[in-house]
Amino acid sequence: MKTKLITPKFLFVCSAIFVAAITRLFPHIPNFTPIAAMALFGAVYFENKILAFAIPLITMILSDVALQLITGYGFHSTIPYVYAAFIITSCIGLWVKNNTTVTRIAMGSVVSSVLFFIITNFGYWAGIHFAGGITGLNTAYVMGLPFFAPTMLGDLFFNGILFGTFYLVQRRYPALIKVKA
Repeated sequence: MKTKLITPKFLFVCSAIFVAAITRLFPHIPNFTPIAAMALFGAVYFENKILAFAIPLITMILSDVALQLITGYGFHSTIPYVYAAFIITSCIGLWVKNNTTVTRIAMGSVVSSVLFFIITNFGYWAGIHFAGGITGLNTAYVMGLPFFAPTMLGDLFFNGILFGTFYLVQRRYPALIKVKA
């Protein structure tokens, strides 16, 4: 049996990711964003693995374009590292998908935050051409510490919003979960 691509679940998941991306355009605490939540949520609820990676990534890129146009800060030297962390978070989402529980979602969120911190701060250090060797790398991680708590709290908050909203909506509209997206 062939399933339709455009289903209520597909539209809901796409809309949730799009709305999350829009929140990036509003003033917020630095790094308190839905970036990891978009990747984790999409990977869990899109049945098609290509869409699980592509839709959140395309939405992320579009929100970066909007940020660039509005603020001039959508793209920066560490953006390839941000996208790498984003894609790895989608992979974590595939793990969460195998047994979607609150504990796994929280674990996926925390692991995503830690990996984002490690990858993007490494990217900052690499972007200044490995300045200072290992000492410079340590300095990059120390300088990034003030941004770690907002990253983790933002990831947990937005994952709570996205996954919690999906849970509540599916309880009210059970047909949402019976159709593959």
